[in-house]
Amino acid sequence: MTIQIYNTLSRSKQDLIPLEDGKIKMYVCGMTVYDYCHLGHARVLVAFDVITRFLRAKGYDVTYVRNITDIDDKILRRATENGEPYEALTARFIEAMHEDAARLDILPPDQEPRATAHIGDIIAMITRLIASGHAYQASNGDVYYRVTAFADYGKLSGKKPDELLSGARIAVDEAKDDPRDFALWKAVDDDSVSWSSPWGKGRPGWHIECSAMSTCCLGNTFDIHGGGPDLVFPHHENEIAQSEAATGVQYARAWMHAGAVRVDNEKMSKSLGNFFTIREILDRYHTEVVRYFLISSHYRSAINYSEDNLQIAKQNLDRFYHALKGLPDVAICDYSAVVLDNDYAQRFDAAMQDDFNAPVALAVLYDMVRELNSAKDSGDKARAVVLGGQLKSLASVLGILQLDADAYLQAGSSDQLAAAEIESLIAARVQAKQDKQFARADEIRDSLKAQGVILEDSREGTTWRRE
Repeated sequence: MTIQIYNTLSRSKQDLIPLEDGKIKMYVCGMTVYDYCHLGHARVLVAFDVITRFLRAKGYDVTYVRNITDIDDKILRRATENGEPYEALTARFIEAMHEDAARLDILPPDQEPRATAHIGDIIAMITRLIASGHAYQASNGDVYYRVTAFADYGKLSGKKPDELLSGARIAVDEAKDDPRDFALWKAVDDDSVSWSSPWGKGRPGWHIECSAMSTCCLGNTFDIHGGGPDLVFPHHENEIAQSEAATGVQYARAWMHAGAVRVDNEKMSKSLGNFFTIREILDRYHTEVVRYFLISSHYRSAINYSEDNLQIAKQNLDRFYHALKGLPDVAICDYSAVVLDNDYAQRFDAAMQDDFNAPVALAVLYDMVRELNSAKDSGDKARAVVLGGQLKSLASVLGILQLDADAYLQAGSSDQLAAAEIESLIAARVQAKQDKQFARADEIRDSLKAQGVILEDSREGTTWRRE
């Protein structure tokens, strides 16, 4: 079976046939680093992390490029507001972004180009566009892309150039030939951040940055270009126009877009007070719970963030870890070997090959858990151990079930009772029992339960988990 992906460009599923056999080149638009990463960023990060993990599990040599936009009007405005150099601002938020990605267990990209390191490449691409008649320098010094010069403009978004003209106006202070034209180079006539160019001092437009970085890292044509749902138009549409006019060849063969995130069924917005950063959420919920929540809907579907949905994700993930509890730690097996081994794995693989359908893959893992629990209940420990290893191996493609069961079940947020305190109270309870102070032992147990800690007594001793 060939992996099928939904291509925004063709508006249909298609076989993933790489340009070079066995290799996948993928570029995903990263963050503009002027603030902390939010939940929408997490959706894109996790979606393409799972896609990358699965492609590699299937044996593909994946080159994953995710850029950093480190020069932008928003960055400069924020730096001015803060009274700090823009480089200090971007350095701080790049570090924060890396911290957030690591906490989400996101595999680092193979390359992470920054816009400021590709100014020469950006200038070279703009020069080619001017030479071919696809761009022009306006009277105010800005360089604009001429939308009417690219016959296929709108092929990704489905927008018609004539429709874009309807209602558009050129402002008095704009020197564009056409209101649809967009900036490739912004002239600077003061002491603000700028670089020298054939058109004078200035800085690049946002769209041209990604065209230059992606083609420099992956070549003029590559397999997959991805990003968030808000980038189809104008960002990705403009990338296609620039890149294909500059190189004369197809830019990205397939376009993949993650679905939008809504909060309590409303658009996430700072003005609505429903804007959540990744670190705020991870301070309250376990990393794997957040990952589970984000993959519980198909990556192309909109997902609704709510406390109820996070709690449901936790309950479902707890179910997996309870099944693994008590089994010896098992090594993660080679994915292809697991797939050959049983029906569960083959169904999981089929789901992931169908446009990375993680929710269906999770349903298969539920079926495995049912048999795993049956094996444990019947005393078939050998079967339980095999199933446990296969379960963790398949789940590794999704970035979940990678912890020791007790470590996960005992993990808590910063405002919960610390593990050391719990262990100390358990020891006090054991001593109380030995001293025949049973009322004191019950008091400790009830106090822990009131704080969300469940004690489980057995002949081997007392273990605990978070409720």
